[in-house]
Amino acid sequence: MPEIRRSIDSDSRLLKLQMQRRYWITITFASFFALLFGGLSYITGGPRNVYPFLRYALPNWHRGDLRVGDTARDSQLFSLDGESTFHLRDRIGKKPLVLVFGSYT
Repeated sequence: MPEIRRSIDSDSRLLKLQMQRRYWITITFASFFALLFGGLSYITGGPRNVYPFLRYALPNWHRGDLRVGDTARDSQLFSLDGESTFHLRDRIGKKPLVLVFGSYT
């Protein structure tokens, strides 16, 4: 009878240790992913931007070979009045040129 009791006690201790191990592994992974999500939220400007960043921007970082100092490709652009156009090659090197991409709405 004492052997059975020892066996049950050792089994319950083993089960308790396994449950504690699973608990800490779960806590560790949850903490890691929470920190990762928090860091990505900080980098991307908010939590709603994390998924688009991971889905679209991250896989495409390796594409392209544009470097600082490279000449921009020629493009036809709209001027500030929104009606007339000009070529980028006409403006490069003469005066400082600022290109604004985005929306202010």
